[in-house]
Amino acid sequence: MMDTEKLEDLKHFVELCKENPSILQNPSLTFFKSFLESLGAQVPPSVKSEQGGEEHHDELDEDIIESDVELDNTDIVEPDNDPPQQMGGFISEVTDENRDAAQISKAKALDAISEGKLDEAISHLTEAILLNPTSAILYATRANVFIKLKKPNAAIRDADAALKVNPDSAKGYKVRGMARAMLGLWKEAASDLRVASMIDFDEEIAEILKKVEPNAHKIEEHCRKYQRLREEKKLRKIERDSQRRQAEPKSANEKSKKKEQQSEHEASDPDSASDLNYGKIVGIHSVSELETKLNAVSKASRLAILYFTATWCGPCRFISPFYTSLPEKYPKVAFLKADIDEARDVASRWNVSSVPAFFFIKNGEEVDKVVGADKNSLEKKIAQYAG
Repeated sequence: MMDTEKLEDLKHFVELCKENPSILQNPSLTFFKSFLESLGAQVPPSVKSEQGGEEHHDELDEDIIESDVELDNTDIVEPDNDPPQQMGGFISEVTDENRDAAQISKAKALDAISEGKLDEAISHLTEAILLNPTSAILYATRANVFIKLKKPNAAIRDADAALKVNPDSAKGYKVRGMARAMLGLWKEAASDLRVASMIDFDEEIAEILKKVEPNAHKIEEHCRKYQRLREEKKLRKIERDSQRRQAEPKSANEKSKKKEQQSEHEASDPDSASDLNYGKIVGIHSVSELETKLNAVSKASRLAILYFTATWCGPCRFISPFYTSLPEKYPKVAFLKADIDEARDVASRWNVSSVPAFFFIKNGEEVDKVVGADKNSLEKKIAQYAG
């Protein structure tokens, strides 16, 4: 299993990919991109810049991918997943009788250890712990047997219990350091073994540290290196954000000038006025909205056609697709549309008595109209008045 720190790094990387999938186009991630595609994933192409070229990733856009650390893992074992061993309950005071009985069980355990009967030793030590759960040495001794059985997780549980009883237990730190080394937790193992050595130095701790410390140093240097890179990246990001903020007022000023120029252009060129909405059908829902549109059309000296329809009207359904196609053919004519049931005030103002009805309007005045679904008459009049 991956350790918690690596899992967090992986989660962070996945979030970066979600926010900016184009980072997967980075050549250094080709292996990961190929893996995703082999599972059927579709990796989006690189984002195009406003100039039309591919976006160039600088160092800030790339996540820092940590390299592997070459460690000596020859004595690492698979984690043991046995149910937790029995622990002694809380006892404020142990009787002399129980303390003596615990010592007898401990002596039996030591005899079993000398004979290589490790499981039997575990049983005797468990019995001793239940009799005297206030003894840190009993937990540490059983932890040491679990080390011999290559059960580091069980050893760590006992070492934790020993240190809870006696925070200065050298044997508790020693066996926990040994167990952590068996799991490849080199930094943690080195820390425990160094503490144990300071409390009560022995040659065995020194020998274990000779193997553990080189791995721990490599990991510590690796962490310092990438922490430094992340800090440098953070500083560059702060600098880039500062430059961006300084550039924003200039960009906003340029946008404002561009907008003013566009407004001036629209004022001088009626055909560009956004109110006219040439090239599409414009829905009308109120008298005020209609007057606004007609005023814009009048200023441009163009033709407007006001089409009255209703959802229940069969002839309207027949001619509506034809009417919808006309803006593309006559792009300088304003095509308006009002439903007599939704815009009753508009229908009343124009005295609509039958639908479909098409009113031809120029300079704010009605110049002609067509009542009924007569495609030919409608288009002839458009051609007549739109010229």
